[in-house]
Amino acid sequence: MTITYDEFRKIELRTARILEVEDIPGKDKLYKLSIEVGSEKRTLVAGIKQWYSKEELKGKMIVIVANLEPKTLGGIESQGMLLAVDDANGNFSLVVAERPIDSGAAVR
Repeated sequence: MTITYDEFRKIELRTARILEVEDIPGKDKLYKLSIEVGSEKRTLVAGIKQWYSKEELKGKMIVIVANLEPKTLGGIESQGMLLAVDDANGNFSLVVAERPIDSGAAVR
């Protein structure tokens, strides 16, 4: 499936700093992430527990879909989606900024 350039332009990708990481009771794959997107604070729910510890995540500058409609996961409203990649060998990685950059920066 392909989309037009105008459709793609509707997707707002932004950098976000992970401030806090919490377990969600009864959910063995999900973390509750408190993130900073520029001056805004948000909550994301992400199924990344099997690949990252809480300590590894705190402070990371990730890339998120900032204008995604909120969705409730694990009983918590998630206000965006982080981007990650995986391959056929089971390798998994968050999409992160490789150099220091402000949170809330637009991905181009």
